[in-house]
Amino acid sequence: MGLVKHQLFVANCAANFKKWKYLLDNSTQKLIQAAKLAQQNAYAPYSNFQVGSAILADNGKVYAGCNIENAAYPLGQCAEAGAIAAMILDGGTKIEKILIASPNEKRCPPCGGCRQKIKEFANQNTQILMYDTQENITTVDMKTLLPFAFELD
Repeated sequence: MGLVKHQLFVANCAANFKKWKYLLDNSTQKLIQAAKLAQQNAYAPYSNFQVGSAILADNGKVYAGCNIENAAYPLGQCAEAGAIAAMILDGGTKIEKILIASPNEKRCPPCGGCRQKIKEFANQNTQILMYDTQENITTVDMKTLLPFAFELD
């Protein structure tokens, strides 16, 4: 493929990317919507790094959470923890899929603590989706995200 053809191909792919999002399955679309709504309510006055997260639970419901910062930094809470708490409060027991919405063009993977929190309610095949402001999605499974998870077994 010549350079001009390659550049046209890349430009065409970029132009059509917005159309491709409609090929996402319904549950992923719902997770994106819920995480983006939660992200708008994040309390991040210190970092201005607003994160939203949404979970598809085993009961078919979607639960969302946002990050909450605190002047005493270790006391803040990540978006994933908020979504997990909402799921447990409503009777959900397992995470089928979780999406984390980044506030910028870079993916926002769960921190180490959240990886372990997600693992508590996930299985090895649970999907973790990282969504950025360019509408890119990176998907990994639990065993890839946290290969040596702490377990009591």
